[in-house]
Order: sequence, then C-alpha cells, then structure tokens
Amino acid sequence: MVTQAATIRRACIALSALLLTGCDSIGYYRQAIAGQLQLWHQREDIDQVLRDQQLPAATRRQLQLVQQLRRFAADVLLLPADNHYATYVDLHRDFVVWNVFAAPEFSLTPHQWCYPVAGCVSYRGYFAESDAQRFADGLKQQGLEVYVGGVTAYSTLGWFDDPVLSSMLKRDDAQLAATLFHELAHQLLYVKGDTEFNESFATLVEQEGQRRWLQRTYDAASQQTALNAIEVANERQRQFVALVHDAAASLQQLYARKQSPEQARVAKAAIQRDLRQHYQTLKQQWGSYDGYDRWFSGPLNNAQLGTVTTYNQWVPALQQLLQQQGGDLGRFYAAAKRLAQLPPDARQRQLRELSPAA
Repeated sequence: MVTQAATIRRACIALSALLLTGCDSIGYYRQAIAGQLQLWHQREDIDQVLRDQQLPAATRRQLQLVQQLRRFAADVLLLPADNHYATYVDLHRDFVVWNVFAAPEFSLTPHQWCYPVAGCVSYRGYFAESDAQRFADGLKQQGLEVYVGGVTAYSTLGWFDDPVLSSMLKRDDAQLAATLFHELAHQLLYVKGDTEFNESFATLVEQEGQRRWLQRTYDAASQQTALNAIEVANERQRQFVALVHDAAASLQQLYARKQSPEQARVAKAAIQRDLRQHYQTLKQQWGSYDGYDRWFSGPLNNAQLGTVTTYNQWVPALQQLLQQQGGDLGRFYAAAKRLAQLPPDARQRQLRELSPAA
C-alpha cells in the first residue's frame, strides 16, 4: 500500500500540475486536494477495522462482503482490484462529494470543465455541499441552468488506492457489488474527455458483474430471487431512462424551432410538467415504488436531464459488443480498449453502428 508520505508527495505533484491551469481555479483545486487528503488521513485497513469488537454488526458484514467482492472482481471480472477498496473511511455524512452540472437555458449540451488528468467532463465536484451550492449559484447568475447531485462513490482513476466509504454501505448487497464493480471499471478503462463512453462502459461492467456475482455466489433458489429483483430494478431503470430520453427529445425539437424566449419557456415548462405526470403514471405501474422520487424533486432542467443521458447513452451498444465477444470479458475489454483508442468521431460512429436501433 502507498505510504502516507508517498501519498502526500503525489498529491502535491498533482496539485502543482493542476494549478498551472490558472489562478481562478486555485480555490477549486485546493478544496479538491484537501478533501482527498482528508480521506487518506482517515482511512484504515479493513482487516484492522474488522478486529474492532465495537464495530456494528451490519458494517462488519458489509465490509466482509467488500473483501469477497474485491476477490471476485479480480479473479472473475478481470478488474484491477490491486489495493483499491482495501481500506475504509467513515464519512459521517451521506455523500462524499457533490457534483455540479450546468447547461444553457435552451440547449441540452452540458457545460464542460477541463482538467489535466481527467480531461473535459460535464460536472465539477466539491467535498462540501455548501461549496457546490455556492458555485452553482454563480453559474445561475451567468444564465446557466444548474443541478447539484450528491455522490456516494468515485474513482481516482488509478492515481491512488481508493477507500471504501461509509456512503457506499447504505445499499443492499447487490447494489454494493454494482458500485464496487462500476468504480473498478474506471480503473481499467478511462478515455480522457469522453464522459459518455466512460460512464456507459462502467455501467455495463457494473450490470454484467453484478449478474455474474449472483450466479456464482447464491444457491439456485436465492440466486433466482436475487436475479428477479435485479431484473425488476433494471427494468425500472430502463423505463426511467426512456422517460427522460423522450422528454429530452421533445426539448431538442423545441430548441431547434425559431421562436421567442418567452414562447420557448412556456413550451419547456409544459414538457417538464408532462414528464412529472408520466413519472406518476409509471410509479403506479411499479406498485408505488418511489426510488426515483428524489430525482424528480429536482428542477428537471437541461442540466439535470443531461445526467441521465451521460451515464446510459452507450450501454446498449456495449452490451452488443459484449455479445459479439461471446460474453468473454477479456475479449470485450480488448475490444473496448480498441474503441477507446479511436478519435472521438470514429468511436461514436462505431458505437452508433453497434446500438440496437442502428
């Protein structure tokens, strides 16, 4: 494991590089490095945490599960577990960071921020919610629509050994497995500046890994029950994504028409209102399942709708790619890496060809 001194040296080197981007970004990068260093300072080896006799039983069981999931990720899913998620941090809060998303009033194209390591991405993360809200308020004053969303886990893309966070443990076993596999997928493959591809790849690995873990771990009866529950959850997610995509398509058509801002705002409000109503209908079909209520309590503006398309845009295409490789993860990863090496336009063209609707 990287020592604390080595970690600090690497963080300082990273900070020095980041500060080259300009004085106006110094405050942002300072909070980012400070927040990351605080996590490293607080982390403890999971083996040591498990020796604590006062550890709550639920936390003990989940941390033991994390150890099993790490081995499965490395041995079966061929993901680079290494020393990632071998330590634990109790955050004493619900989220580790808060991401700020922004978009123009009459466009679904997200605002992007560019960083030396991650490239250009469609969000900006803060370790304190108050800082995120303050930054969001500044973007509003510039005429942008904003959305602030809490995040329970994230990856440092292999730069450091990521810890398990208490915010990650507020999930059931299958969701915890999905989260761990998703973040480890980012360690395996990350294309600088292509958020849609990166998140779609990690989402596909998450879903496939979750399915394979259940098949390996559970007995026949329990496995079927768990798989059925996951399929219900995945179907709800597909319907939710389709609902948002339909609204986004309506907005795209609206923004393409030539009309006054006042007319566009009235039509836009009607589309947002319809989206909320359609969600209530969908909830009734789900037996009043309310798992997306928190998301729908947001503004449903361009910035918020973009968070859904970002994470799911290329999942069907990558599912098709996995099928073409006969379900072999090693061959799938190699094929995905070949896609990653293409210029952006060529990569998107191949992904569109792979998409079922193509």
